[in-house]
Amino acid sequence: MIAELRERVSCPVLAPEDAGFGEIRAVFNAMHPGDPSLVVSCFGTADVVDAVTFARDNGLAVSVRGGGHSIAGLSASDSCMLIDLAPMHAVQVDAAARLARVQGGAVWADVDRETQAFGLATPGGVVSDTGVAGLTLGGGYGWLRRKYGLACDHLVAAEVVGPDGQVRVASETENTDLLWALRGGGGNFGVVTWFTFALEEVGPTVAFGGTFYPVEEAAQVIRGWRDYVAIAPDEVTATCLTITMPADPALPEAVHNRACVVVGAVYSGDADEGMDILRPLRELGTPLMDMSQPMPFTAVQQGFDAFFPRNTLQAYWKSRYLSSLSDEAIDFVADRALDRPSPFTLVNIFHMGGAIAAVAPDATAFAQRSSPFLLSIDGNWAEPADNDANIAWVRRTFAESADYGDDGVYLNFTGRSDEPPDVAVDSAFGANLRRLAEIKAKYDPTNMFRSNNNITPANS
Repeated sequence: MIAELRERVSCPVLAPEDAGFGEIRAVFNAMHPGDPSLVVSCFGTADVVDAVTFARDNGLAVSVRGGGHSIAGLSASDSCMLIDLAPMHAVQVDAAARLARVQGGAVWADVDRETQAFGLATPGGVVSDTGVAGLTLGGGYGWLRRKYGLACDHLVAAEVVGPDGQVRVASETENTDLLWALRGGGGNFGVVTWFTFALEEVGPTVAFGGTFYPVEEAAQVIRGWRDYVAIAPDEVTATCLTITMPADPALPEAVHNRACVVVGAVYSGDADEGMDILRPLRELGTPLMDMSQPMPFTAVQQGFDAFFPRNTLQAYWKSRYLSSLSDEAIDFVADRALDRPSPFTLVNIFHMGGAIAAVAPDATAFAQRSSPFLLSIDGNWAEPADNDANIAWVRRTFAESADYGDDGVYLNFTGRSDEPPDVAVDSAFGANLRRLAEIKAKYDPTNMFRSNNNITPANS
């Protein structure tokens, strides 16, 4: 059977016993490494077509790995045929048209490198090693979100290989329902081999605020941060997180092995003007370290990469949107920040609104547009033996956070460990779920693509 597939494609087809099988792109979450029975490392769209057709004809379960950063392990299924898109990472920029065509295996560092050569960017993630595909199809928050919205909002076209092996283009003029669904509906509708993004003028230098405060001052710092973002212009995208810094010789001794509250922000505009506007975020408490400065946008995009190494940490996250950030909610977050069971665990608050909220909730599959804050509880730890205790802490913290608001979940930041996915899917898509189920039935009626935040086809 494998010999037949190898004759069809122009790329490596690897079984577990083959050399190179262990060298496919590693996932981020070491809790879900995946154990596929077969890997097809595709070189292009034709290879994807042949792989999908072969899997369908032989009744094989399929998993698709773009960047491999799925917290829930959705790109790392066991006993399946893995369609590995890592070799497909080309980025083509049309600077005059302000468009970028990006292959499905690219990560955001690939996109930033090419677009920033022209002083252009599209909203991506906050970790440059994150895959373009998973982040975009799930919505896509990054450092440009308040000024320019989500990654999925800038998706203007996509090339998709469906379960029937057909290649379709989804755009504003053809297969428009499919484009609507791809803007936040996940990997439910096929394998996206090319994305086309609209670009904005950004950089190459932007104003960056990055100030580290003692975690003991978390309540004070977060209150000041909340008051600042309430009046900040849309050019400011700000995040407040807690992390324990390592004893890295490159860092000041003041933060070695130190639990910190980190206030990070980017100003999408003139860098010098932005540094003045971001100044209040550097004066919220007692700074232990201040990295604030005009900085290349590519450096900002890579600034948090060290916290998320591939295939190293066990990870289990939960997220919840909040319609407000009360003093009581801030006290809760500060308490949880002091109680983290692992130094690698983050408790984050993202400021939303701006361009995100300017899009109607039914204009794209991504429905959650109105909440001004997202609380993300990112459980990360080193040893598998500690899984139960750390998962329990994240679940408990998530459950208790419901006392301060419950406006749904962000699926890209939602881990699953022996949990049914339907509750999270219902919460994330809300009123858009019915239309998504109908589009799923049109393009994937047999639910071939189900290793994802799965949408059940209508009438199935």
